[in-house]
Amino acid sequence: MAPTLEEVTTKTGMVEIDPKKGLATKGTPENILPTEEAAMMEPEKSNNTNGDQLVVKDTATGNAPKSDAVLEEDNEVSKDQNPTAEASEAKSSGDVVVKEEMMKKEENVPVQTEPKTGVSFPVRLDDGKQLNAVGMRKKTILGLGIKIYGFGMYADNEKLKELLRSKIGTKAPSKPSKEMYQLVIDSDVGMMVRLVIVFGSLTMNMVKKNFDEGLGGSIKKLNGGKKNEELANKVMGAASDDIKLSAGSVIEITRLPGFILETKVKDEVVSKVQSELLCRAYVHMYLGDDPFDKEAKERFGMSLLSMF
Repeated sequence: MAPTLEEVTTKTGMVEIDPKKGLATKGTPENILPTEEAAMMEPEKSNNTNGDQLVVKDTATGNAPKSDAVLEEDNEVSKDQNPTAEASEAKSSGDVVVKEEMMKKEENVPVQTEPKTGVSFPVRLDDGKQLNAVGMRKKTILGLGIKIYGFGMYADNEKLKELLRSKIGTKAPSKPSKEMYQLVIDSDVGMMVRLVIVFGSLTMNMVKKNFDEGLGGSIKKLNGGKKNEELANKVMGAASDDIKLSAGSVIEITRLPGFILETKVKDEVVSKVQSELLCRAYVHMYLGDDPFDKEAKERFGMSLLSMF
């Protein structure tokens, strides 16, 4: 509501007005109308010899407002006083940039699609490993064949080529042989299997159980019929049950040189185990006598023939 003439007269009487300047010279801010607050900002001439410059001062503080340069300097001082926050912000920004660059690189690489699941895999990874086969892991539950995940098998093909030629020769066999597969299983050449979940209701517990069963069976075959449940559990045992595995979630299990098996679930390393038996047993699940996907094994064999 606009003030009445009487209120204006009353408030005006509570301040003194400089007759020359037309500005209030006394009175506290609470006694002055909003329109008069603007009049409290006095223009003051600077001593700049290059010309007069108006500097607006706040009569309540007696100080001129800070320039943009001063404000920027204050911000720098604030950052210096809190280096941890600045470092954290820089690290976060750096992580985002690195991840975006990796995604862009992968987007520019041709892909191969696993036909039964529709999952696509880049034909080459940033570390140079190449895609040698794609396949599908299916599980029978209550008589129904459930598609669990699509997978892509990657390897350091240059190292595989050296291995095959040193053991078999430079002439390619007529077809993939058991000896060729066994050489790959027993070697420590870098390999990685990327699993992409397609079964939407999968839980971490189900994944652990599946790996314990399949990997446990391979360990038994390669270990003279002896079980080693403790070793099998090390692959997924450290993965938290709280991890959500919706369709599209990625699990990567990599055999590193030196017989080290590293497991990542959604980009998080959950285990890293050094064991020749474990590494051999893991690859055996895909290239052994009873593989998860026979067609994928055959595709991998054909890629081995192309290396001669």
